[in-house]
Amino acid sequence: MTGNDRHREVRRAIDTVWRIESPRLIAGLARMVRDVGLAEELAQDALVAALEHWPADGVPDNPGAWLMATGKRRAIDRLRRNTLIQRKHEEFGHELEDRQMDAFDKPPDDDDRLEDDIGDDLLRLVFTACHPVLSTEAQVALTLRLLGGLATDEIARAFLQPEATVAQRIVRAKRTLSDRQVPFEVPRRDDLRERLASVLGVVYLIFNEGYAATAGDDLMRPALCEEALRLGRVLAGLMPLEPEVHGLVALMEIQASRADARIAADGTPIVLLQQDRARWDRLMIARGLAALQRAEQLGGARGPFALQAGIAACHARAMEAADTDWPRIAALYAILAQVAPSPVVELNRAVALGMAEGPAAGLALVEALADEPALRQYHLLPAVRGDLLGKLGRHGEARAEFERAAGLTRNGRERDLLLGRAAGCGTGEGGADGAGTAAPTE
Repeated sequence: MTGNDRHREVRRAIDTVWRIESPRLIAGLARMVRDVGLAEELAQDALVAALEHWPADGVPDNPGAWLMATGKRRAIDRLRRNTLIQRKHEEFGHELEDRQMDAFDKPPDDDDRLEDDIGDDLLRLVFTACHPVLSTEAQVALTLRLLGGLATDEIARAFLQPEATVAQRIVRAKRTLSDRQVPFEVPRRDDLRERLASVLGVVYLIFNEGYAATAGDDLMRPALCEEALRLGRVLAGLMPLEPEVHGLVALMEIQASRADARIAADGTPIVLLQQDRARWDRLMIARGLAALQRAEQLGGARGPFALQAGIAACHARAMEAADTDWPRIAALYAILAQVAPSPVVELNRAVALGMAEGPAAGLALVEALADEPALRQYHLLPAVRGDLLGKLGRHGEARAEFERAAGLTRNGRERDLLLGRAAGCGTGEGGADGAGTAAPTE
């Protein structure tokens, strides 16, 4: 192996270790210095040290412990020379000194004690990144940076935003947490439910952007789905008694199981009822159903994510589209509309009702949503209306609705699908075939 080959191999190893270990590293350092922004800086310092030492010395047997020990040394150095942190030195100094190590590749004596706390540290980091003092956009960016291990340019590419915009958003988020003195902690029981809902919402927002991209030329961004799933599984491990955490994992597992069947070889989207279900990942479905069962056993069957997972499970259990239990799906949407009412839930309920009781029943519900301000620019409202009109034989109206939907979406693949459905109205290829739209019920 040449020197260049060895260097590339070590660099790949460092990249992999960083993606896996950075959340644990930042979480552990944040507990010590009580500042998420400073913790990330210290973690980056440890990464730079790895880039300097590992190509020559080799990757340590325990790279995570090496990075943590190096970050702790940097923290101690920072505490000693930074006058701002000096005011905290009396409180934290002795604890940090006790943990100082003698050499880069020798873990501190109390590593076992540190590992006992790592789960709590990660949980604190999740709730800090998703603190309500931050906007949803800032929560998403900071969560992907701190917990997903994504670089700023990766986050910018994922959401089709300028890198400078995302970088500023992350900097402002960390500054806000520092200025507002947001504690690095899991909320007290009274505040946990509200904060947990925010955390789960951010994780699902990341997943949803990967599953059905808002804009661009690709229907999906699999890397975002994978990151969200990983975060959800981490949360399930850290909060095993919270039913909605399992409900979210169930929903993401089952939806992600369809990934290979959603897109044709040429990139064309394939709607739910036309997908080859033999290509659905049965292992992911099994994991999803197990997570749903766990949520239900914990008494969370009526949680918003558990209800959506229950709807996804109805699709997953149907080996053929014709076997789908649409009456149950419609009933679950009716419960969801009570538990977590929103215009989008009502639109999904209209699709299910149209399949369970006929297109006229679904169209009546869609028409009631026509003046809903939140759906005015939502392309799936005219898409669903076009589908139902087509099934009722009102092809001219259906064509106009599909064209309007195509004009509202910013996703190129979805636009092509909708224009194709508009062109097929009245020919047997448009809204009358029962294929659904780019369906919100997915």
